[in-house]
Amino acid sequence: MPLFNMLQHGFDLPAFLTWFIGLALGITVHEFAHAWRADKAGDPTPRANGRVSLNPIDHYDPIGSTLILLFGFGWGKPVPTNPFLFRNPRRDVIMVSLWGPLSNLILAVILAMPVRFGIAGIYTEPLIGIITLQLVLAVFNLIPIYPLDGSHILPALLPLESARKVQEFYQRYGMFLLIGFVVFASDFIWPVVTGLLKLLLVVGT
Repeated sequence: MPLFNMLQHGFDLPAFLTWFIGLALGITVHEFAHAWRADKAGDPTPRANGRVSLNPIDHYDPIGSTLILLFGFGWGKPVPTNPFLFRNPRRDVIMVSLWGPLSNLILAVILAMPVRFGIAGIYTEPLIGIITLQLVLAVFNLIPIYPLDGSHILPALLPLESARKVQEFYQRYGMFLLIGFVVFASDFIWPVVTGLLKLLLVVGT
């Protein structure tokens, strides 16, 4: 739970630690995955900037990451990339963008294993909280609204002229769409996250 919400309803140290650890893990693997895949695609920019790293400090954005911690909405430190250096620009733009959300999903699957098979013990509740956060990060970032990862994937899937028009639309209205979407995000995201949680955690699904 974001710190601001927690202060309104009473500070809960275990809940705050779960939120903090989940964010640190989620942002770190997400940004590392972008950097790693760009590096594999032939772009040395992320490595030159020290971003092919699993050190959370390397991916901490003083403004964006703090906003997530406090209010539940913000951003990690963006990974600098140069698509012109990709070996296959259109394919690699998709893969670099996709690997961020995919890394959160992979982390959720790994963390779900002890819970699913009943060996998490006293860590069951915090693990479910961290898993839920990873799924939210994965699903939210796949939305094709600028500047989310999905907004880079969509144009790369379209014919060049259509991609150009979509990118122009994002440049003009992307931030307004994002702000509007955030207001209603839970209506779209939570049903998907709930379904994924059931799939990961409930034996026999």
